[in-house]
Amino acid sequence: MNAFTPRPPRGADADALLRAELAELLPPPPVPELTPERNLDLRHAVLRSALAAGDGGPAVRPRRRKIPVGLLAVPVAACAVVAGVVVVAPGEGPAGPPGRVSTGQPAPSDAVRFLSGAALAAAAAPAPEVRPGEYVYVKSLVAYAGRDAAGGPAVLPPARAREVWLSADGSRPGLLREAGAADTPLGSPGPVYELDGPGAEPRKSTLGAEPPSVTRPTHAYVAALPTEPEALLRLVREQTRGAGESEGSGGGADQRAFTAIGTLLAETWAPPEVTAALYRAAALIPGVAVLPSATDAAGREGVAVARTAHGEQTQWIFDRTTSAFLGERTVLVESTPAGRAGTVLGVSAVLVKGAASAPGELPKA
Repeated sequence: MNAFTPRPPRGADADALLRAELAELLPPPPVPELTPERNLDLRHAVLRSALAAGDGGPAVRPRRRKIPVGLLAVPVAACAVVAGVVVVAPGEGPAGPPGRVSTGQPAPSDAVRFLSGAALAAAAAPAPEVRPGEYVYVKSLVAYAGRDAAGGPAVLPPARAREVWLSADGSRPGLLREAGAADTPLGSPGPVYELDGPGAEPRKSTLGAEPPSVTRPTHAYVAALPTEPEALLRLVREQTRGAGESEGSGGGADQRAFTAIGTLLAETWAPPEVTAALYRAAALIPGVAVLPSATDAAGREGVAVARTAHGEQTQWIFDRTTSAFLGERTVLVESTPAGRAGTVLGVSAVLVKGAASAPGELPKA
């Protein structure tokens, strides 16, 4: 019999007596024990409720009593929360600001992050196929603001087509063709007159061709540029140094390097690894920033990487999806006699790059 089942008092109805007799005959129902997993879940639920109550809820003062050893088996992460230190597992914590890194490491700038992505995309692009005797052909749209002789603000004309043919190895003259202007030979040695001595008859000669450089690039020269970003930037700085500027002078050196790299991106057809190195070298230049939107001369909207100097901002515009280089734009960032802040001084758009067999001929593909 079940000794813990009380019997009904005298005078109870028949149903009550029947239930009492059945309770005496049947064993007591078993009390289920919690599994270790269920026990841990309940402890976590209690801990979360306590933390929620502590965040703006009523304060609960715990009683001083001994804690059973079993209740100390709380996960380390929960203990860290109680101690005031949040331990976040990878991928489980709240999303922080873009570029957030662990303590002690500087967060990369938006420009560094974007140019690194552009470098990865450029490194995966097909390599140009230009033979030594061929020409690199670049077709673009350009527009440059001008001012009249009486002064006044600069006016940007409509963009015009521009085509250039550059000898791949620099051994032959190239060609520049712009809409509305006569063709201009490129790289032709200019005539000069030399004197062998006082009173001698002037003798016609030609200037010796300057060796290729960052400011006078050939396809072969660009293809051989260093692909280590710091070494490449050092070379660009050396070859764009102003006359009389010392090695340690910082006046305009960063902007000249940024402008020269932009010209190489727009006016040459570099191998993928060199293009990627140019992007990474530009990321090392101080003052480079990212603009969320900019439009090139062809009306294509994209993301811009920009640098400001002397009241003007030079922008490189990239395709928002592929990170391909689209063109450049120069904008006033402060009001000057040339115009108000926001005035566009120049804009371009790269349309086609290819290999041509001769100046004036279009690429076959």
